[in-house]
Amino acid sequence: MYQIVEQHPDFIVINKSPNVHFHSQDGSAGVVAQVEADLGIKLFSVHRLDTPTSGLLILAKSAQAAAEFTALFTDHRIQKYYVAIAQGKPKKKQGWVIGDMSKSRRSMYKLLRSKENPAITQFFSYSLEHGLRLYLLKPLSGKTHQLRVALASIGVPIIGDTLYGAEQSDRCYLHAMALDFYYKGQHYHINQFPVSGEIFSNEKVIKQLQGDWKTPAALDWPKAKTKPSAI
Repeated sequence: MYQIVEQHPDFIVINKSPNVHFHSQDGSAGVVAQVEADLGIKLFSVHRLDTPTSGLLILAKSAQAAAEFTALFTDHRIQKYYVAIAQGKPKKKQGWVIGDMSKSRRSMYKLLRSKENPAITQFFSYSLEHGLRLYLLKPLSGKTHQLRVALASIGVPIIGDTLYGAEQSDRCYLHAMALDFYYKGQHYHINQFPVSGEIFSNEKVIKQLQGDWKTPAALDWPKAKTKPSAI
């Protein structure tokens, strides 16, 4: 269900497995409740991941720490980086996806042409074999389903993301890979490569993630033209 990646007196960082609920539901413990039970402490969530998405989550150990992290997220001083794999040729191979988002049918969201309070995503992509592409994604806002909608909007829904038009697979190939932030004067850059999913274990994927994309915060990202909205 999860692995602990970072321990700090004020917070922990876990690596959530795919297809694990964030909140408890249907009689099953969500990942936060499970970590609390395992560690025997109260934890405070400061951001979240969709059920099919794996990767890094910060959990605060006190209400005060939670308030500090909430302020960091609100001020865009915590940057998250994701990796995804999709099938097909995108409308563009790198750049950004910008637009307002609204609810659609079947718990889906859609991207709009308007940009009043936009979701903004910067991305790079890297060609794999058999028409697959690896994506490195940098969200500059925190909208629900933002990255899933962003890739679907450029014609390449994430593999395994059946809600947005992809075929069934062994998992949804979206993973929160890195966090970059300062907390109480100390810089944290936390990386966790995906550990589940047959395609994520592809040799070219591993080489790219451990090579050019190992430190995503250091990359020269495509510049977005619109100021990010508040998370």
